[in-house]
Amino acid sequence: MLIVRSPVRISFAGGGTDLPAYYQQFGGAVLSAAINKYFYTILGKRTDGRIQVISSDLRIFENWSDIAAMEVKGSGLEIPLATLKDLGLRISVDLFLASEIPPGTGLGSSASVCVNILKTLTSYLQMPISKYELAERAFQIARSTLGRHVGKQDEYAAAFGGLNYITFDRDGSVHVEPMDLDPQVMRELQANLRLFFTGSSHHSWTILEEQEQFTRKHSGSTIDALHEVHLLAEHMSEALLKGDLSRFGGLLDEAWHAKKKFSTKISNPRIDQLYALARHHGASGGKITGAGGGGFLLLYCEPSCQEAVRNAMAAEGIHEMTLGFDFQGAQAIVNDPFIDGDEKGGSRWTFVPVGSPEMSR
Repeated sequence: MLIVRSPVRISFAGGGTDLPAYYQQFGGAVLSAAINKYFYTILGKRTDGRIQVISSDLRIFENWSDIAAMEVKGSGLEIPLATLKDLGLRISVDLFLASEIPPGTGLGSSASVCVNILKTLTSYLQMPISKYELAERAFQIARSTLGRHVGKQDEYAAAFGGLNYITFDRDGSVHVEPMDLDPQVMRELQANLRLFFTGSSHHSWTILEEQEQFTRKHSGSTIDALHEVHLLAEHMSEALLKGDLSRFGGLLDEAWHAKKKFSTKISNPRIDQLYALARHHGASGGKITGAGGGGFLLLYCEPSCQEAVRNAMAAEGIHEMTLGFDFQGAQAIVNDPFIDGDEKGGSRWTFVPVGSPEMSR
């Protein structure tokens, strides 16, 4: 049995500077943390030369025999298909995909999916791959194969795990610097971060496409706002290293106001209302996760105000999701070659239709 999991992430500042349109001109930086909400892939061996992919989240499945001839875009399972095509190897497996969070919630789930499937297949095929190679290859699949207007931060967060200050050079190279915080500061930071689901999910690609267009043209307030969040990512990392969590919370508020200058699609009246409500009840700062428009509202709340903020959100029908940091990144959590004697660690699955004679045995 081979089971691989990869985390999603929360980003504090610098999102948008990880887009090629920005970092190729100025370099970029993001402060983010992988959290203990995961995407999973379970791999099993087949003997009929076909590949079957089942997604529990999307409630769809596909069965392929000739991956190379398939059109990538437009399939509900385009990320697994693009990943399989990118590897260019003929294998016969079942892949069962499941996530602890719904897609389109601003936590980098699409990147986590791609990183996860790459990790699963390279582990199964015994192809050594570093975390840097894993993240970069997943980014190239999203950017080049699928043509998505995405940045690099999500793939690196999923591959590495942890709380990191990630920098992006003009030549495209990436440096992941783990934040070596005092253990007590790390515990307090985790305890003071709260996530509330706004009730809406979305794909951020159109927002990011518009942002890239503005960045390349140096038009509007976008480029100045990106410079601001770039600098704020650095200041927030310095505040954490000094253990100044109060300053961190205030900078998170500054970063949110700067982020809203990227595009009119970043926020909406409902998000603004919820954020103002949280601030009124004591939250030091916060932001919408991901590119904006919906998903989770991330808040920094000192212990004295957490109950008041939680009650205020609950009164609006907004539910909290607990979180902690993940420090492992993408990894195989089960790889047992015993089942079915598969030397590569897979297991053979049999899918039995409901109502078939086998079900009554």
